[in-house]
Amino acid sequence: MLLLYHDIGCVINEHKAWGNKFVDNLATDIRSAFPNSKGYSVRNLKYMAKFAEIYPDREFVQTVSAQIPWSHNIAILEKVKDQEQRVWYIKKTAENGWSYNVLVHQIESGLYQRQVLADKVTNFENRLPSPQSELAAQTMKDPYVFDFISFREDNTQEIKTLRKQYA
Repeated sequence: MLLLYHDIGCVINEHKAWGNKFVDNLATDIRSAFPNSKGYSVRNLKYMAKFAEIYPDREFVQTVSAQIPWSHNIAILEKVKDQEQRVWYIKKTAENGWSYNVLVHQIESGLYQRQVLADKVTNFENRLPSPQSELAAQTMKDPYVFDFISFREDNTQEIKTLRKQYA
């Protein structure tokens, strides 16, 4: 299915010079020719064009991108601008079996920045044998994200109490 969407996106991109009405007319023509088919709305056709533009390599589409559903690919296309980050999120989604909502949350909470870009200072490799050191490093990779808690400026006393409790 992803290769079909990629091919349709390539056709749309080849005919960009025909204007925006080309996509509108194509969606109408597909609906007329295949009334029982779903997934060929104007919006989805534009996603197909963007998908083909961003991933021009058919082999990448077939091997890497095909590991996750179309909706997940669209979320990554829309929310992640860097190609290296896109590939990372695709691989992590396939590896962990993330749902659409979990994927979006991971992107919006900056998981890539926390796990890949953040400097991690530990001595696990020096103090623990190989399997345990890797497990400990993976466990400590993702810091706590408390973005679901709404703090106000007048919550300073509660924050001080929490710091004392968990210090």
